[in-house]
Amino acid sequence: MLLSLSNVPRDYAWGSPTLLADLEGRSPAGGPEAEVWFGDHPGDPSDVQGGGTLDAVTDGTLPYLLKLLAAASPLSIQVHPTIDQARAGWARESSLDADDPTRNYRDDNHKPELIVALSERFESLSGLRPVPDTLRLLAALGGSAGVTELTTRLTASGDVLRATIGWLLSGEAQAEVDDVVASVRATAQSDAGEWATTLRAVSAIADTYPGDPGVVVALLMNHVVLRRGEAVFLRAGLLHAYISGLGVEIMAASDNVLRGGLTPKRIDVPELLSILDTTTGEVPVLRPSTAGAVTEYEVPVTDFALKRVALTGGRVDVGVSGPTMVLVTAGHVEVGGTTGDARSVPVGTVAFATADEVQLTLSGEGEAFVASPGPSSSEA
Repeated sequence: MLLSLSNVPRDYAWGSPTLLADLEGRSPAGGPEAEVWFGDHPGDPSDVQGGGTLDAVTDGTLPYLLKLLAAASPLSIQVHPTIDQARAGWARESSLDADDPTRNYRDDNHKPELIVALSERFESLSGLRPVPDTLRLLAALGGSAGVTELTTRLTASGDVLRATIGWLLSGEAQAEVDDVVASVRATAQSDAGEWATTLRAVSAIADTYPGDPGVVVALLMNHVVLRRGEAVFLRAGLLHAYISGLGVEIMAASDNVLRGGLTPKRIDVPELLSILDTTTGEVPVLRPSTAGAVTEYEVPVTDFALKRVALTGGRVDVGVSGPTMVLVTAGHVEVGGTTGDARSVPVGTVAFATADEVQLTLSGEGEAFVASPGPSSSEA
């Protein structure tokens, strides 16, 4: 059975006033439009054409949440727990009310996620840069007191990134934070060589979040620019933040977020540090296929799988297993199922196939993303 799904954009302050409207070919709503959720998450289940919401169909069992995400300014720096950490945190906080401001864990699930760029440029901070590289960046900032102190902490012994992030977020490093940010601003306006793009990005973040210690945390992270169709997978424990752009995001069905800066919301520094993975290195960029219509973004989890289908006037058959969504992001696309049901899917909406469907046929000209539960294998 096929169902048509839609939802109302969420108006978070970091959302873009135009990106979603431009995608869907409509007039802007007049305010920020940040995310459109497609799923059965109790926070905002999708609307089913004809009446009702998707959770009434699935009974809240969908293992993934699919989103359109449109950022005009940076989201908070954040990290998500492993499934064992989430279960332990959920159990510890079982006595707290659901809306208690000190609660960190909203459920007992992990939240790995994948973001695919829809805009021609999508900027993010993804993972921690190797310390030797960050030391070279700091050397380009000059020798101010704040930069010197940050360099000293990063050249100490032990888990220097965990200790340094804890210091930056402790509230005791504001003078050094302000000094480092001033050095970033000054260097970004000059010839910063290999670090020019990164420093301009961090300087712009500082304009949005003046005085926020997360700006210096951002300086420790990889600045990643995705082109249309490219993606990054964000595993549990990986520090990340989206800066700007339009994308398709898919994640495990969870709302567990520990924040690490660029936000007025509460930051639980000890809990953040307890789940933070300080392994450094570049986060691999997953690129669309240049041969064939279908690109599969391989991820090491069983909660979700995502494929990109580029249609050029013919038809593409996609085998499916489990409840599946087809999100159309460009052109004119029709989706048909094995039961003979077929429907045209407007851009920015979803055709949802119930678990009895085993193959979907996509036809027309345009682009669609096919989301489903992942294969049954152990999490990597």
